[in-house]
Amino acid sequence: MGATGLSVAIIGGGIGGLAAACGLLRRGVGVGVYEQATQITEVGAGVSISPNGVRLLHRYGLGPAIEQIGARWMDAEFCRSDGTPLGSMLPPPPLRSSFHQFGIHRSDLIDLLAAGLPPGVVRTGYRCTGIEQNAECATVSFSNGATVTADVVVAADGIHSVLREHGEESLAAVPSGSVGYRGLIPAPSVSWPAGTVRVWIGPGRHFVTYPVRSGALLTFLAAVPTDAEMGESWSAPGDPAALAREFAGWDPLVESIIDQVDTTFRWRLHDRDPLAKWTNGRLTLLGDAAHAMLPHVGQGANQAIEDGAALAAVLGEADRTTAVPALLTYESVRRDRTTRVQQISRSSLLHMRAASGSAVELREPPRAEDMSWLFGYDAEAEAYAAMGAHDALA
Repeated sequence: MGATGLSVAIIGGGIGGLAAACGLLRRGVGVGVYEQATQITEVGAGVSISPNGVRLLHRYGLGPAIEQIGARWMDAEFCRSDGTPLGSMLPPPPLRSSFHQFGIHRSDLIDLLAAGLPPGVVRTGYRCTGIEQNAECATVSFSNGATVTADVVVAADGIHSVLREHGEESLAAVPSGSVGYRGLIPAPSVSWPAGTVRVWIGPGRHFVTYPVRSGALLTFLAAVPTDAEMGESWSAPGDPAALAREFAGWDPLVESIIDQVDTTFRWRLHDRDPLAKWTNGRLTLLGDAAHAMLPHVGQGANQAIEDGAALAAVLGEADRTTAVPALLTYESVRRDRTTRVQQISRSSLLHMRAASGSAVELREPPRAEDMSWLFGYDAEAEAYAAMGAHDALA
């Protein structure tokens, strides 16, 4: 229990759950993170942390570490499948001068967030099996026989959330009609320039790559169409030879990247329709449990980080009596924005598919107002505004 007297149990030790814990502790809220795995790990892949996420991590004191473990985006372009440039992915001036985006290895970010928490906050080997609650508290049950009672329970347990069914509704996964291959290669193996990001767009498919781990590794995501039925796992093994066939005849740089791939993971690209309600009494949802989205604008992790900041802001002003209305404020702040980002992620894939066979420019340059809305957003400030509070953002 923290200085506020409020206790919060977070179910799930991924990026969203750990970032929420950092924000809550910063506000004096007592928190425990319960992760089902016996140790917190992450299958190798990259994640893009954009300015809306970076500014919040800076407030948690993680800015210098992000600079150290990440790879700053300095040259980012869309290309045709043959490598012909189509335009910059970076915002136009004057936004570009303050644009801070990094490629980070997921496991590096997980380790960084976990290391920022006091010993004992994160507990592994706790697989959630259910929740019971009343007007006074909520109690979570785990498969190891343990129970935990808290004033608030946050389901940050991903797209397969066990606790989402305790809300108003539970929605089936919505397939995008595409499958994604992802993985990592050593950046020097293709002489990759520091800070360089590329997205190649071709007939029905696209290939994204950017550096992580201080530029030592190159992460890729290759999206190709499929009608095959697949499970929802994103760590199923993929076939590098099949990946190579999908992009045969593309820009030689794409082929050279694929030539270096000896291990890849394959998963069905899917999301879920927006939920009408995230909160049920003392239980609320966060991250993919609330708003799973396609990866095509790189906002899944960033929106989870935003969720955690907004949640911490409202619970930092709450007590046991006001915790439930505080959760409704959190939901009201976050739901419309995350719904719009989900829709943008879907339309981005549709745009690339529709444009991929065109001989003209395939994508308009980023519009300043769109980039400002997405990247200039301050989730913590928005939460304070919704509460009518005017605390300085430390």
